[in-house]
Amino acid sequence: MSKDDKPAHGRYGVDIDLPADIPDAIAALLDRRVIRKYSSAAISETTMALLLSAAQSAPTKSNLQQYSIVVVRNPSVRNQIADLVPSMPWMKTAPVIVVFLGDVRRIRRLAEMRGHTYQNNNADTFMNAAVDAALAMQCFITAADHLGLGTCPISYVRNRIDDLAEILALPDGVFPIAGLCLGYPDAAGYLSMRLPQKIVVHRDHYDDSELEDDIADYDNRAHDRFALSPTKQRHTDKYGVLEKCTWSENAARQLSLPERAGFADFLKRKAINLASDEP
Repeated sequence: MSKDDKPAHGRYGVDIDLPADIPDAIAALLDRRVIRKYSSAAISETTMALLLSAAQSAPTKSNLQQYSIVVVRNPSVRNQIADLVPSMPWMKTAPVIVVFLGDVRRIRRLAEMRGHTYQNNNADTFMNAAVDAALAMQCFITAADHLGLGTCPISYVRNRIDDLAEILALPDGVFPIAGLCLGYPDAAGYLSMRLPQKIVVHRDHYDDSELEDDIADYDNRAHDRFALSPTKQRHTDKYGVLEKCTWSENAARQLSLPERAGFADFLKRKAINLASDEP
């Protein structure tokens, strides 16, 4: 077994102390990868029902279940969504696109149905709905992996959020979290190297006093495995092309320009309040 075949080394680029006997389900998580090439094989309705059941088995805040899922199989609708993201052509080859939505409309309707006043149109409810949807999506992804399917989350659909909302006929109180391409893999995906636990995991209190040195080590490992080509480097029109563009440089470049500046406005127009705790 090569170093990169070892679960920890594949994920981090370094070895860490893990149990000698890793359960298959956890080993599969450590080997999880995004799939961007799909075969034309169809996904049965029974398989979709199983995946959706797994999604709905996710934890949900106070059992409020403030999310919805749109399964897009119709080729015309799939192409409309894919056309919103021309930089990701694999969206057109995925036989199914699943869109995960935060949904506070349902609970508002329930309050009306039961004769109660809804008093929680606030930032916390928005966050709860977003987290509920994200947890459901992760359970869906994990189940898909176990069934030999591949997935690719697409947050970029929020760049064209009004167009997506129109395509899916989203009413007030419902907002997109992400799209998810789904299909049987036509090629192996890439195993992304993650930040070491030393950076992400804090013990007893938050401490990033060694961040610069730790990031430098990570940048070097990530670059040695997968050097970013000019096409992968962010905002080269502003910053130019680097022979060695590290992960941290690319991340800083990406977030140096505003992204999805209209998202808060979209939420406001969809009757979702982030400005205060007023209903």
